[in-house]
Amino acid sequence: MPADLKEGRIVVVGASLAGLRAAEALREEGFTGSLTVVGDEPHAPYDRPPLSKQVLLGQATAETTELPMRRDPDAEWRLGVRATGLDLLGKRVLLEDGESLPYDRVLIATGTRARPWPHKDEAALDGVFTLRSREDGAGLAERLAERPERVLVIGGGFTGSEIASACRELGVQVTVTERGPAPLVGALGGTLSKLAAVMQRNNGVDLRTGVTVTALNGNGSFTGAELSDGSRVDADVCVAALGAIRNVEWLADSGLAAGPRGIACDAGCRAFNMYGIVTDDVFVAGDVSRFPHPLFGYQLLSLEHWGNAVEQAEVAAHNMVNPGPLQRPHLAVPVFWSTQFGLNIKSVGVPTYSDHVVIAQGSLEARRLAMVYGYKGRVTAAVTVDMAKSLDYYRHLIETAAAFPPPPGAADRAIAADVTIPSDVPDPSVLSHGPTVALTGHLPDRRLTVV
Repeated sequence: MPADLKEGRIVVVGASLAGLRAAEALREEGFTGSLTVVGDEPHAPYDRPPLSKQVLLGQATAETTELPMRRDPDAEWRLGVRATGLDLLGKRVLLEDGESLPYDRVLIATGTRARPWPHKDEAALDGVFTLRSREDGAGLAERLAERPERVLVIGGGFTGSEIASACRELGVQVTVTERGPAPLVGALGGTLSKLAAVMQRNNGVDLRTGVTVTALNGNGSFTGAELSDGSRVDADVCVAALGAIRNVEWLADSGLAAGPRGIACDAGCRAFNMYGIVTDDVFVAGDVSRFPHPLFGYQLLSLEHWGNAVEQAEVAAHNMVNPGPLQRPHLAVPVFWSTQFGLNIKSVGVPTYSDHVVIAQGSLEARRLAMVYGYKGRVTAAVTVDMAKSLDYYRHLIETAAAFPPPPGAADRAIAADVTIPSDVPDPSVLSHGPTVALTGHLPDRRLTVV
């Protein structure tokens, strides 16, 4: 490693939101060495949230989702080429085309990909989609513009719910199947997910919960699906919204602590190796990372949220070019939002890290509320529905480890905060959509037992 951390060679693997923001931040932090960004897609970094909203509604095209650059990172862009391995000893990133890139420090920001429908032949039917890439968004938008008779959405997580919302806005009939008891239950718990179910049904969604899709039908083109309760859904388009897979396979032989939940790192974004020893030249940021958070019992947090990718990328970049005493921790409180069926849902903290909830403001009936989540007598999260202005107050309660139930400060009625109910967070294995926030206390590398 060069004596001066502001010089040398840095390789960023992942031309993603996190990869771009890290590259920009490295230059802002005064890095003057060579910077290479590797990306497996042929496009410059682009924004994914509009793909399930504006692009499907025809308000924007997939080509217009490119991320604006805050500054020119003066990088060599290696786009359309996949990284296939990482040699920690030789300090090289191996590429699909046989080339290898030497580095002094490397940042892994390879993100996630959509979990495909598990049966290959069925997944290959014309009319069966996932939604993750620009091509996915463009293809699905094109189908919806043709106004199909019915769309089947498999999975009631945020992506599935947003797709269903777009279909209804376009006047297209839609059926949503969810293995769990309600849509969004994996992210928001049982109480709020009931509101999500009511909103979907009130907006004309044919919502089927507690069922799985057992087969997709079609001869070349998708025509419908068989469900586990014996019923059948006839549809022309199917979207598998089954959650995401972390892009870690290329690191299988690297010796890093990389597994299905992502790559484990410390609060400074430095990757752990498979023995739990921190590396000093491999950093991780964005959806592919798992990092410890003191507010959530130091459990490792996997997040698939826009804001987290940006903040973590900036912390990683800072720590890559600054010596130990000047390094910063990534301790941001998770925030995410979703707009669906006319509702604006915003969340701060980790709702799944909870045992009880209380409605502190508003009501389920009014469809305007703030719900606060607690774990062992401490506030850990809050979710607002059409009440986003209250979120800052609750963020402060989370950051200061305030007592749960919360004091009447933000509550609009004194009694509300006394009536707590179980948060009803399901076991992720009973959901057909993956959680967008996952708390995992275990090291993901099973090879440890062999060694």
